Order: sequence, then structure tokens, then C-alpha cells
Amino acid sequence: MRVRGARERGSARWPAVLAPGLAAPRYEVLPLPGVLDQTGALPAGTTVTVTASPSRGLDATVALCEKLAAQRLRAVAHLAARQIRDRAHLHELLDRLAGAELDEIFVVAGDTAEPAGPFADGLTLLREIEDSGRRPRRVGVPCYPEGHPAIPERRLWAALLAKQRHADYAVSQLCFDAAVVCRFLDTARERGVRLPVLVGLAGVVDAATLLRVGSRIGVGDSLAFVRANRAAVAALVRPARYRPERFLSELGARVAAGARAPGGLHFYTFNRVTATAEWVAATRAPG
Repeated sequence: MRVRGARERGSARWPAVLAPGLAAPRYEVLPLPGVLDQTGALPAGTTVTVTASPSRGLDATVALCEKLAAQRLRAVAHLAARQIRDRAHLHELLDRLAGAELDEIFVVAGDTAEPAGPFADGLTLLREIEDSGRRPRRVGVPCYPEGHPAIPERRLWAALLAKQRHADYAVSQLCFDAAVVCRFLDTARERGVRLPVLVGLAGVVDAATLLRVGSRIGVGDSLAFVRANRAAVAALVRPARYRPERFLSELGARVAAGARAPGGLHFYTFNRVTATAEWVAATRAPG
């Protein structure tokens, strides 16, 4: 009841200013069994991004992208620099994606402690992709509204500014605080970032999954607060399920008041794609 009321109070404002993002959302998934059952009901042409799993390797990411393409979806492979063994491995991955008529990738450094080959960070990999002559039509890179646990803030900004010469857009890491996201968008513009920034937010997911998986995908202070205040989680998600109404309501209100608009919406689904897609469809429906 409380969630529905929050949406009603904000609904006059946020769907209008965030309508482009809701019209063409992106859904991020993990390369795990059963995800194709979730994505099979998505409309043709929907963008689905596939993370790079250190345990399963990039072959699993690309293989899932090939299967998503067969479902007539726009699959985007996350290529983790530290998981690529050598140039031949990189070329093989890019050629497989091109063979599936996939023209977009998302380049990250990856979380493995030691690089498997010569690419220790995303920027090095971006440059190699361009030099290979195999650069896809669109390339995305990550950005971090709440910082990164292992990288100083000044290095994050320097890396993003360097990467934008090789990229077409950025996606922000998962964050639950719209005020933090808006400050980041404004700061990015002030520091010279001209890439469109897609806002990363949690989709519809049960609270237990959110708390269990969220800490493994780079969430910052906002998730730490949630983990330390489980009573607050119980009040915010009912019945025991997180929905993004409150976040979008605040984000939309701030954009309507003059804050920088995001370049789109990127839903971290935790492989609960169906629930999130149904929520998006209902939210953008007239009335």
C-alpha cells in the first residue's frame, strides 16, 4: 500500500520525463541456467546485456548472447578485459558476436585478481578493439556514482574521460539513491563527460535476492545501508519484494526540477526478467 501511494504521488511527474527510458529499457542478466525462459517472452528487439562471470568465463557470456540473438533480442556481451587470454581470444569473441549479427558490446575491467592476458583494464581493451578493426557499432563503459571499493575517485574520473574517446555511452553501477545519481550526472557534465549516461537501477526482485546478490555486483553505500537496516527494507518492499517506484519517482522529480536527464534506464534484474519487464509494461501503459 505504501509503495502504491508513493507511485501515485510521483506519477504525474516521473513517467513523462523518464518516458524515453521506460520506452526502451535495457535488462541485465547473469549467464546462469534458466535465464532463456525469462527472456523468451520479451518483445523482439529488446536490449538484454549479459554479464561476464569470472567462474563461467567469457565463452558462457558470448554463448548466451548467441542464444538471445536467436530469440530476436538485442544482446550485448560484457567483455571483461582481465578474462581475455590474448589477442586471438579477443578476436574470436568479437567474430562470434559479429557472426550472430550483434553490433554492441560493454567493456569492463573485470573482478579477477590477476589478468589472464595482456589487458589489465577496460581502457587497454578498448584501444585494442579499435586497433583490431573489429570494433562493433556501439560500445558501452561503466561509471560509478558511489565510487569503487578498489579504485580511488580521481582514477575513476580520469579513466572515464579517457574511455569516452572510444565509447558511445556509459551505464552507472547499481544505486538506490536518486540524489546520489543526480549529483553524479551533474558532476560528470562539469568534469567534461559528454557520453550519455544510462542510469542503472534494480528491477523487481525479492528482498532476499537483492541483499544476497547485490553485494557481489559492486553496489556501494546505499546497499550497505540497506543491509544494516533490514527493518527499513521490510518497510520499503511489500510483500518482501523491491520495486523501483520510489527511486524513479525521486529521480523524475529531480529531473523535472532541472537536474540532468539520464540517457536511459538500465535494469539490473538478478535474472528476474519477467517480473521487471511486466512492471515496466504496466508502468508505461496509459492510465
